[in-house]
Amino acid sequence: MAERYDAVTTEKKWQQRWEESGLYKFHPQPERPKHYALTMLPYPSGNLHMGHWYAYSPSDTAARFMRMRGFDVFFPMGFDAFGLPAENAAIKRGINPKHWTYSNIDYMRSQLKAMGMMIDWDQQMVSCDPEYYRWNQWFFIQFYKRGLAYRTFAPVDWCPKDNTTLAREQVKGEDRVCERCGTPVIKKDLDQWLFRITQYADELLDFSGVEWPERIMTMQRNWIGKSEGAHVTFATEAGDPIEVFTTRPDTLWGATFMVLAPEHPLVDRLTTDEQRAEVEAYKLAASRQSEIERQATDKEKTGVWTGGYAINPVNNERIPIWIADYVLMGYGTGAIMAVPAHDQRDFEFARKYNLPTPVVVQPVGQQLDGATLTEAWPGDGVMVNSGPLNGIPAGKEEGQSVKAAIQWLEEHGKGKAAVNYRLRDWLISRQRYWGTPIPMVYCQQCGEQPVPEDQLPVELPEDVDFTPTGQSPLKLHPTWRFTICPQCGGPAERDTDTMDTFVDSSWYQYRYLSPHFDQAPFDPEIGRNWLPVDQYTGGAEHAVMHLLYTRFWTKVMRDLELITFGEPMLRLFNQGIILGEDNEKMSKSRGNVIDPDHLVARYGADAVRLFMMFIGPWNQGGPWNNQGLEGTVRFINRAWNIVTEEARGGTTAGDPTALRRSTHRTIKKVGDDLERFAFNTAIAALMEFVNELYKARETMAYNTDAWHEAIRALTLLLAPLTPHLSEELWARTGGDGSVHLQSWPQYDAALTVAEALELVVQVNGKLRDRITVPIDTQEEHIKAAALNNEKVQASLDGKTVAKIVVVPGKLVNIVVK
Repeated sequence: MAERYDAVTTEKKWQQRWEESGLYKFHPQPERPKHYALTMLPYPSGNLHMGHWYAYSPSDTAARFMRMRGFDVFFPMGFDAFGLPAENAAIKRGINPKHWTYSNIDYMRSQLKAMGMMIDWDQQMVSCDPEYYRWNQWFFIQFYKRGLAYRTFAPVDWCPKDNTTLAREQVKGEDRVCERCGTPVIKKDLDQWLFRITQYADELLDFSGVEWPERIMTMQRNWIGKSEGAHVTFATEAGDPIEVFTTRPDTLWGATFMVLAPEHPLVDRLTTDEQRAEVEAYKLAASRQSEIERQATDKEKTGVWTGGYAINPVNNERIPIWIADYVLMGYGTGAIMAVPAHDQRDFEFARKYNLPTPVVVQPVGQQLDGATLTEAWPGDGVMVNSGPLNGIPAGKEEGQSVKAAIQWLEEHGKGKAAVNYRLRDWLISRQRYWGTPIPMVYCQQCGEQPVPEDQLPVELPEDVDFTPTGQSPLKLHPTWRFTICPQCGGPAERDTDTMDTFVDSSWYQYRYLSPHFDQAPFDPEIGRNWLPVDQYTGGAEHAVMHLLYTRFWTKVMRDLELITFGEPMLRLFNQGIILGEDNEKMSKSRGNVIDPDHLVARYGADAVRLFMMFIGPWNQGGPWNNQGLEGTVRFINRAWNIVTEEARGGTTAGDPTALRRSTHRTIKKVGDDLERFAFNTAIAALMEFVNELYKARETMAYNTDAWHEAIRALTLLLAPLTPHLSEELWARTGGDGSVHLQSWPQYDAALTVAEALELVVQVNGKLRDRITVPIDTQEEHIKAAALNNEKVQASLDGKTVAKIVVVPGKLVNIVVK
């Protein structure tokens, strides 16, 4: 009887030995091909939850697999440690965010070690370390010197009670209230720092040379939102220009009103005394909505007439100017021309406020009447009621209306061809404490000045006071904000904003390579050998924030000549989400959170890792299932027993060649599956293999060379998936060194070819049984085998066989009358 496998004791033993031996230390081996594997780093909230396990267990398995395949693998980990939760915790607990953060990091690092991850903690980076954020500040200064960082008025969420701006995360609920005091939030323009990501818009649309999921690329392209059309200038009756961008300049003759964003600078001048009270009330209401709410397609369209008019430049008609919350200052010019007959949003607005709806595109074979339209006509047709465009086919191709309209506008000085982007520059200013200080000073004599690079980092002061007003302690600190102008030496003040935490995660993959290098953001020699990242894994929810920003940052680094490539990660894989047993997202409020520490203490980390990967396809996610976890525990025990338990073997004839075929087919299957992150089917193949070994143990194949080959293969195949179990099995079977330094087993292709086929047998399309035949069996013999099957014979019951259809490799269908 084999000794019982003690997962908890075994795992602690090997974790200690791995650390003592430096098994996972990063020692580059130039003779091996490099593989930089990276998974998105966690925020140090204080505890690893199941989502972390679901992200990290498979990525660690994939990294281990690549190492066994002969690659020199780098698989680092760190902490995205700045941000609002730490600041809120500091206010709640009366402690400095630094102490809360580093305490959490210590605990989470111990949890990651307990997971058995292949990490060299000497390569760790923590974004709130001055050693790291010094280079955030250095980058900011380089961006500033190149005109990529600039300061301007920009709209922010503002709490009128605390008199402070709020980050997105600080605005809570559908009512959009301040997280700290519950006051309704409004929009306000303040001086803010932005990065000019729009300068790279066209390049960010191009994904050449990378293997990323199509949906991520589509989401980014849609977010960037490149549109081709024309800029057209309308004018108010007072002569003020109002520029609009339109993708359909051919419909200008159908524009019957204009709509401005409530924040548009001309609104106050356009508004008449009679309309002012209504306009001001509407502006306040709009300021309380998020951009997502304002742009919702199912939202009822509302607006207010300013009392002012504009002149349509193509026909000199006087059209009213409205404001509406669905128009945003950040998109285009903050003004649109409304063509209600051919845009559904404009149509709904026009119908609500009884505005005219002239038709300027008639569909072929139809006669639309603007007065009786029930919805807008956005399709093609022929231009009508459009002056010089009448009779021209509507469309964007050569010889059609859009190009003709642009030509007419340019010839008459009314507008010009233009390209517009939905993407806006990245607003990085945050009016809070726990983040990277922006390295700028302000002097009354010299204006804004970057901090000299030899004075970096500008460190956060620790003696701060979080006042009830919610304002940043940096603004209220008695000494920190006062400094000397680097230009004239006179008195100056520091910028008291800190950077968006997405700055921290935009370039962290570079710092991992040399986290203590003090001459540059990373050691360029190491970077030349290891960059870019080969495989990145993480959640798809970061598609248009982190994943877009890190691409932008890499392109700027290339232009700064720090690197020679333009994409940060060559391959990207997005895992799904682990759900509770109720099929809902895990959350404390739902009461469906599973504590991984409790499970590890009871079953061991390998069992939890294995279940995370067996739950379903990694890119789809799935619900937690305690019975499923029990199943992986049983598999681990069966694998342990089959390797360690002595058996006498059987007297039944056993075919060692058949066992070898099973071994080599499993090696191929598991390797192929791990290469494409199909962990669940790789584990299923190993479970089936263990079952085959139990059968073989009862035959004369036991204890043969084929048996020992199979046991060795099983131990090696388990190594990436269950690192502790396989290490113990390797030692128990006399393996040299660590199992994690061994090569992935090779398979003989000739032994992987199936010798037999299992075919479904149907009678009149209904399943009756399955038969197994040699792979080279001729069709007539397959038919005979199907007819002679006992269950088939019973179902025929004297009926006449009309025909037999053989679908090669799949089934036999016997048609009877």
